[in-house]
Amino acid sequence: MIWGAGPAIVIPTATADQLGQGKLSLGPGVVALSTPGHWVIGTLVNNVWSVAGSGSCPAVNQMLLQYFVNYNMKKGWYLSTSPIVTSDWKAASGNQWTVPVGGGVGRIMKLGFQPVNILGQFYGNAVHQDGAASWSMRLQIQLLFPKFTKEQEKMILEKKLKELDQQPHEATKK
Repeated sequence: MIWGAGPAIVIPTATADQLGQGKLSLGPGVVALSTPGHWVIGTLVNNVWSVAGSGSCPAVNQMLLQYFVNYNMKKGWYLSTSPIVTSDWKAASGNQWTVPVGGGVGRIMKLGFQPVNILGQFYGNAVHQDGAASWSMRLQIQLLFPKFTKEQEKMILEKKLKELDQQPHEATKK
């Protein structure tokens, strides 16, 4: 079991109040996960309350819960679901929740020398607030910068040297 705790901070960066909450919000956040076999299973949860910001905007009290389940397959492929469930505790009863259902597929691979994580997911919102979308799609490309131990670096270099030794040399091609 791996876990962590820390602050969740929402900074009001919208260019107009109607585009965002207009409030600086803070609260606690926790994450926990486990990696049994080919699986990654866990959850992230936080709740933020407004502490400062535009007086013309209503106070904020919002929760975010993201559970995630990945099944890792061969050649870097994986199946994944990681919906973001939210609740606006200040909203009217019956209009507080957004609950997506769905998932997608991803792959960890290299583009040139750069390791990347490419993911596509689709979610239908089983429950959503008035005026909110009934579905969402997540497409992402993450650049990865793994930190290797000395032993792992040695194994990677030895593998690369072996591959180079197996390639025909320029002098022998002529």
